[in-house]
Amino acid sequence: MRTLWRIIANLFKWTWRLINFIREFILNLFLLLLILVGVGIWMQVKSSSQPVEIQKGALDIDLAGVVVDNPSVTNKISKWGRQLIGASSNRLKENPLFDIVNAIRQAKTDDRISGIVLNLRDFAGGDQPSLQYIGKALREFRDSGKPIYAYGDNYTQAQYYLASFANHIYLSPHGSIDLHGFATNSLYYKSLLDRLKVSSHIFRVGTYKSAVEPFLRDDMSPAARDADSRWVGQLWQNYIAQIAANRQITPQQVFPGAQQLIAALQQNGGDMAQYAKATKLVDELATPAEVDQKLSKVFGWDKQSNDYRGTSIYDYSLKKQAEKGNIAVIYADGAIVDGEQTPGAVGGDTTAAEIRSARLDDNIKAIILRVNSPGGSVTASETIREELAAARTAGKPVVVSMGGMAASGGYWISTPASYIIASPSTLTGSIGIFGIINTVEKSLDSLGVHTDGVATSPLADVSVTKTLPPEVQQIMQLTIENGYKNFVDLVARSRKMTPEQVDAIAQGHVWTGSDAKANGLVDELGDFDDAINKAAELAKISQPQLQWYQYQSSVADLLLGQVSAQIRAVLPDTLQSMLPAPLNDVMGVVKKQPGLFDKMNDPQSRYALCLTCGEVG
Repeated sequence: MRTLWRIIANLFKWTWRLINFIREFILNLFLLLLILVGVGIWMQVKSSSQPVEIQKGALDIDLAGVVVDNPSVTNKISKWGRQLIGASSNRLKENPLFDIVNAIRQAKTDDRISGIVLNLRDFAGGDQPSLQYIGKALREFRDSGKPIYAYGDNYTQAQYYLASFANHIYLSPHGSIDLHGFATNSLYYKSLLDRLKVSSHIFRVGTYKSAVEPFLRDDMSPAARDADSRWVGQLWQNYIAQIAANRQITPQQVFPGAQQLIAALQQNGGDMAQYAKATKLVDELATPAEVDQKLSKVFGWDKQSNDYRGTSIYDYSLKKQAEKGNIAVIYADGAIVDGEQTPGAVGGDTTAAEIRSARLDDNIKAIILRVNSPGGSVTASETIREELAAARTAGKPVVVSMGGMAASGGYWISTPASYIIASPSTLTGSIGIFGIINTVEKSLDSLGVHTDGVATSPLADVSVTKTLPPEVQQIMQLTIENGYKNFVDLVARSRKMTPEQVDAIAQGHVWTGSDAKANGLVDELGDFDDAINKAAELAKISQPQLQWYQYQSSVADLLLGQVSAQIRAVLPDTLQSMLPAPLNDVMGVVKKQPGLFDKMNDPQSRYALCLTCGEVG
């Protein structure tokens, strides 16, 4: 018996030692990993302080990922991430618009740069105004006498838009140019919510306020279809017109229509590359080896890299700007949320604090608010608007520069501006308000679960597990109507119109920048350069110097972004769309329905949001 106990005791003792060994091994391994990461970061910081030597040759614009106004992860941290962790998917990177444009403009007068090569294989695109702004810089570079070459195996619509600014476009003999048009697509949940017995209580003002339609319908309403058809068609016509001008061909040659395209392909046996060459969309069909040979004759050959001489735009250092500027540039990039800023969103409190800092800074003489937002929380939008109005009252001119979209709440925060500039392709307006409260009492009832209790008034008896009291519904609708009236009044005062005039072009209607200018919602059609000139003019500044206010992301933001990117890279879009809404947002699907789910944090559940503005593709 004693022997048996000794065996059992030894078994427990060695098991415990094994567990301790595994625990210590894992902890030591984790500690070693932290040390390696720390050393890696230190080495990257040390090496990043040493600029890359720029060799004579081409500026290689090898953009990977998307172009945005304000990346959710700063350049330096993003660079560390690529070097330490690796990129989970090149097409998920974010590239700052203004850095790209500044690099092209600097290269124009840089004696070391003799031309540009557009290598757009991993470029995933950007909104149309951003592409137009990059195109403007490419045109300036080309007009300086330096050549631009573009090559690719295949071109997407966004890739080809930039390539069209080149002097010479190469295409693989087996490649294609995918020109198909623009479309919007939304998910509609009414039947799903009915099956789940979820009660959606919708409160809205605006005939065209389609953000709530996914909860009310299984398809797009006729009013929303008519409105969206107008602005989607305008964006496509703008796209075709620019391509035609760049290539010196007719819009009909750029895109003759689906049936005409099919007929042409039937005649040449379905050869997309030959079709592109015949219609002058490209200049020459060539293999990568042939393109390398041609470019090496222009720029020279680098034996070390076995490639034509050139410097990646990611290694091309920009000249340092003055530490103190006289024009503040503040971003409102993403869905507007209540509270502090998070990556990819506009925090009402954070943005207001930045505006306040610029207002109280004696060196700052004017403010440019760069808006690229579909809107969001009414409360957060008003927080930003009030601070912007205070800056203007303090005597500092405020110029709003609209990017791809400045709709709904994005237009709300623009109303205090001294001057509003939009691109012809900006999506703006969408002046309307809605609120939504979902309850699941019917769902629980079907499972045999019920909620009951007492309350001092119907207004206190609000629960997601109970029917929404009629009194609460009435108050919600009244507050939504009040919010819409306030929105209309704000626009009327700022644009020197009557509320009736604003209401006629409001009702949630989305307008392109061109239509917005015709309707009096913006002052001028232009780009960021025009905003700088107007701010300098209004503040009487002879030498404008920009001071950028940017969200400083952390290493934690990088790591979380890498995890999200890994998931998005692994799961196909179809599978992602089947996930529950909160997970959809993590996976990136809500980029098509910006700010709809977990970004709904308005204290009064009131939202000024354009759902369809982020869906064009």
